[in-house]
Amino acid sequence: MELNSQSKTVDRQPVAAGRFYSSDRETLRRDLQKLFTECRKPEGVIHARAIISPHAGYVFSGRIAASAFSATPRDAGYKNIFLIGSSHVMAFEGASVYNTGDFVTPLGKISVNRQIADMLKKEYKVFDYPTSAHIQDHCLEVQVPMIQHYYTSAPSIVPIIIGTSSSSTIKKIAEALRQYFTEENLFVISSDFSHYPSYEDGKAVDKATAEALVSGDPSVFLSALRKNSTRNINGLATSMCGWTAGLMLLYLAEGQENLEFRRIDYCNSGDSPYGSKNEVVGYHAIVLDERKDKNEKRGNEGEEFNFTEKEREILFDIARRSIMSMLYDARRYTPDVSKMTDALKKPYGAFVTLKIDGVLRGCIGRFVSDKPLYIVVGESAISSALEDPRFPALTKSEYEKTDIEITVLGPMRKISDISEIKLGRHGIYIKKDIRAGTMLPQVAREYGWSVEEFLGYTSRDKAGIGWDGWKNADIYIYEGMVLEEKGK
Repeated sequence: MELNSQSKTVDRQPVAAGRFYSSDRETLRRDLQKLFTECRKPEGVIHARAIISPHAGYVFSGRIAASAFSATPRDAGYKNIFLIGSSHVMAFEGASVYNTGDFVTPLGKISVNRQIADMLKKEYKVFDYPTSAHIQDHCLEVQVPMIQHYYTSAPSIVPIIIGTSSSSTIKKIAEALRQYFTEENLFVISSDFSHYPSYEDGKAVDKATAEALVSGDPSVFLSALRKNSTRNINGLATSMCGWTAGLMLLYLAEGQENLEFRRIDYCNSGDSPYGSKNEVVGYHAIVLDERKDKNEKRGNEGEEFNFTEKEREILFDIARRSIMSMLYDARRYTPDVSKMTDALKKPYGAFVTLKIDGVLRGCIGRFVSDKPLYIVVGESAISSALEDPRFPALTKSEYEKTDIEITVLGPMRKISDISEIKLGRHGIYIKKDIRAGTMLPQVAREYGWSVEEFLGYTSRDKAGIGWDGWKNADIYIYEGMVLEEKGK
């Protein structure tokens, strides 16, 4: 808890100058100009709500950090930049927001929004921790010269260091900050990725971690971190030093369908002439992009689709009545066409999954269809209950305990780069000659797979062309909307 009075103004002095970046003002300006000139710029229109930027020495990660900031307009006019990192020097059960003064670098002073900082400390116990957490930690300071150099008019900053690894506490931090997670503010997550594996191992770990993070699903991200830690990779100390800050951002963005993570650039310290390839640190530039228009597309995405609560109820009613009619009356149920909306008449593919106490009991569907969705759901429900070759036919007593899940499949599109696959969002369909197979979007999330594992399992177990068969096959992606029964 905060023990000291914060009435006295004490600016936070630079501790990384001369070590992570030049302490000479003009040299630092030239270095930053070079980094922003040479960095990779993101393609297309981006409405950045947040970026993830590395905080190592500029000779190692400066170009990647410049790429991250370049995803935002120089004249964006943000009111505040919430600068958030994970503590490198001490642990505590919450977050520390710097509210005693401004931040100082060789480029001058940048204003801290003390009104917001004071309010967070006053209103939320989770922020009531000493500002001393900021004094020796470099993770936020390294971002400040980037902000001072890049923006036409540097916004105020709200510096926050997270000292806890408790997911429940991190959720509380996210909830407290949600009121500021708006277009007028930018959230900057300061983090490097893997620490100290070999060059090739580092690239593999960083790819898996980034894939999980850009899925936008906190559970996928946490699963990837756990999986990396159990792989016994020589030298790996962490997959992402600022993972708690990254998790906080995922909690903030969760459920906001108009937000999408995009990777901008990557390298590791082994790519620098000053670095060794024996022990590396990884650096990603990632942006959280906002679609201004719900119909706005990224690349060649398929059409948007959604269903009202009433339409969802109709689909589950059809699924249950179809199964019951076959079990009890040995005849097919015929839905009332007059009750079907335009959305339910569209020719979407769909899968119906049956589970008892969380264990799979049947799953069959149609990947593509020329029939209306409501008919596909009814037919798939019957097939899942009575015709799945992996299980005996569902019994009446089992039906009473059965939970139903419906996955509606959107249009598919062929991809040329597997980086387009978003775990938890996209299902994949792999086709080679006459062999083909698919896995639904939720499967990768449930098993905590990386993109390459998702492809490998689908290729081997569904398409039957071997683990690496996808490398010489056509790959398609599609979005699947998972519908769950109300009250289940």
